[in-house]
Amino acid sequence: MVYFIGAGPGDPDLVTVKAQKVLQKANAVLYTGSLVPKEVLSWCKEDAIIKDSQGMKYPEIFSFLEEYKDKVVARVHTGDPSIYSTIAKQIQFLQEKSISYEVIPGITAAFGAAASLGIEFTIPGVSQTMILTRIEGKTPNPEKLENILACKNSSLVFYLSILLLKKLKKKALELGYSPDTPCWVVEKATWEEESIYKGTISNIEEQVSHIKGVALILLGDFLHQEETQESHLYVKPLQKELKANK
Repeated sequence: MVYFIGAGPGDPDLVTVKAQKVLQKANAVLYTGSLVPKEVLSWCKEDAIIKDSQGMKYPEIFSFLEEYKDKVVARVHTGDPSIYSTIAKQIQFLQEKSISYEVIPGITAAFGAAASLGIEFTIPGVSQTMILTRIEGKTPNPEKLENILACKNSSLVFYLSILLLKKLKKKALELGYSPDTPCWVVEKATWEEESIYKGTISNIEEQVSHIKGVALILLGDFLHQEETQESHLYVKPLQKELKANK
């Protein structure tokens, strides 16, 4: 049985109880490099086979999963396995080999960052849509950047894009974004060494030029949390209406 586990954004305390239980009983563990906290791996049994998948190609990963298919296998991904991981190909392989599997969700970095910042992504009257995306670099993105940025009333979160911030700035300003549009960067969200940078689309690049590793870019007016309108759910007229309909 293969379990795909989301190890969360960085803080080991954010890993689900279910994921921890699987790791504690796993016979073989394949994890995705240094972004999986060491404490998470410390939950494994002393005799568990633990291997770092960094640098491994698909055939090597598939071989590992198949070799231990009759035991408990933990395939550990960072964040949530459904976002910017490679589980689709791995699941396809397991299905072809009739190997049982289960996906255990985790907290993605965007939600870890929101918790650290004390913000929400859906703001009444400002944004009711959230877009998780990445800027096209070596990996093609079928959704062009100009189309993503056209959703100006959305809460935009860019993964794996910190080295392409200049491209984001240029395109956003070309498309009519105000130079004062809030743009924040969270480096290593929820880790002990987490760093937060707050600026605008016109000046944030200068603040974060030293970052080469894992960071999220948040862009949009939803970051003006002080301008939040009241949710209709908590105002008296709607409360009375809800009671009347009971």
